[in-house]
Amino acid sequence: MRLDLNKLEHLVAIAEEGSLTRAAARLHLSQQALSASIRVLEREVGVDLLVRGSSGVTVLPAGAALIKDARVLGGMARAALRRARRIGRGESETLRIGHTPAVTGDELVALLAPVTEANPGLVPEVHQRYPAELTAALLAGDLDLGLCRGIAAAHGLTRTTLGRQRLHIAVAHDHPLAGRSAISLPELADETFMVWGTPGRSEYTDLLIAHCREAGLEPRVERTDRQGTPPATAVIGTDRVAFVTAAPGPAAGGRARVLALEPPVSAPLHALYLPRTTSPGRDAFLTHVRL
Repeated sequence: MRLDLNKLEHLVAIAEEGSLTRAAARLHLSQQALSASIRVLEREVGVDLLVRGSSGVTVLPAGAALIKDARVLGGMARAALRRARRIGRGESETLRIGHTPAVTGDELVALLAPVTEANPGLVPEVHQRYPAELTAALLAGDLDLGLCRGIAAAHGLTRTTLGRQRLHIAVAHDHPLAGRSAISLPELADETFMVWGTPGRSEYTDLLIAHCREAGLEPRVERTDRQGTPPATAVIGTDRVAFVTAAPGPAAGGRARVLALEPPVSAPLHALYLPRTTSPGRDAFLTHVRL
């Protein structure tokens, strides 16, 4: 038995839209054609995948399981198609790499330097994505590699740890602590820590909180509304403190100050990717980048 990728795409669209009408419009199909496609898919699979009702469509457990794998299969097919087209057109090898705001642009430039030096024909394409967007782009085959800190690998993705990076503390240039060169976590017991993810829903935020608790303090945390900005800039104009991987010293054109954190604590740098796809650029990156 062979699964038709088009029919799987139809199933995913219905699940995401929650309605045959909206899914048909998205796919530029008639409702009748879309409904017929799903009926054929259900006959091929041998079980019901959806329940159609007056209020919309409900995905059955078998349908949910198939959808998870369908997203992976669709991403693999799109990645294979793009690779074949690139080779056929004689285009340069590319590395489509995404990173969350927790991995700064400066860090990414430093990470890419040994990769491009060893592979002079490799062309990096860099995209910043929020965690959910990064996962979706990787599963869709739109990115070859994603860099993050503490995002769990979604079904179908592989996560590898490239190494660990030392954490420091950022404050605004006019913060009372800005004159310090180094600080310890217990000294920050009365401060509010700015974080990017919601505690309990962000593995990275939970890691930062765990570092505080290990140092003997229960931190006050506040999720910043400056999403997408480099971590060191989020404290500008506030009295908050933030964990950063930037080197100690002035930051953000002098508007922020990074204090060395003693004793040292660290955070992992993770790479996410869709396995069983061919990407020489990704392979080169994973070969040359180890912290």
